[in-house]
Amino acid sequence: MNKLYPTATAALEGLLFDGMTVMSGGFGLVGNPENLIAAMREDGVRDLTVVSNNCGAEGFGLYALLANGQIRKMISSYIGENKLFETLYLEGKLELELNPQGTLAERIRAGGAGIPAFYTATGVGTVVAEGKPVEEFDGKRYIRERWLRADLAIVRAWKGDTHGNLVFRKTARNFNPPMATAAAVTVAEVEELVEPGMLDPDMIHTPGIFVNRIVQGVHYERKIEKLTVRKRGA
Repeated sequence: MNKLYPTATAALEGLLFDGMTVMSGGFGLVGNPENLIAAMREDGVRDLTVVSNNCGAEGFGLYALLANGQIRKMISSYIGENKLFETLYLEGKLELELNPQGTLAERIRAGGAGIPAFYTATGVGTVVAEGKPVEEFDGKRYIRERWLRADLAIVRAWKGDTHGNLVFRKTARNFNPPMATAAAVTVAEVEELVEPGMLDPDMIHTPGIFVNRIVQGVHYERKIEKLTVRKRGA
């Protein structure tokens, strides 16, 4: 089965439809599938529910879809410095399901593992628990949380081979690998594409069995959302 596609647009062909749920990897400005997001913007698919830790920053990442009016709902854990995200939510133009970060990660992992529900103590007694079953185990209360699944996962890896085996770097591993397991179809873009057998099997984070399509990414930006510097010593 040939998983390699020449462009991000080709890799998404036939997969996009209005009203779909998309998982988009990345943590802050790290590990965002920039090429696939750009292809989705170009396609114009709308009414999206997007599962992602955050929604990019001004002019970068998922911000492109948000600014283009393509996202109906965000399921995320961090709004950050994204003023557009904040404004659209406060004006009632964007639905938001805000999750504690660890809960969001576990909901995605559970979706990939086939676990439809689990219990966590995070959020008990807060607005996070509203409308959710609460049970007691060994004298402590826990919220029941549901898994997250998606029609499509778009992820970005540091290295990948043409079979779809992926290697991620550092904080790009926070959400990309579990998302790759939790969708009906996973499309990966990679910074470096290699032939099968060139990746150390012990270093592979996502086996190719979870990846349906793969594309060589281009023109990556290394953005820093907040740059903090100090003066040199005398």
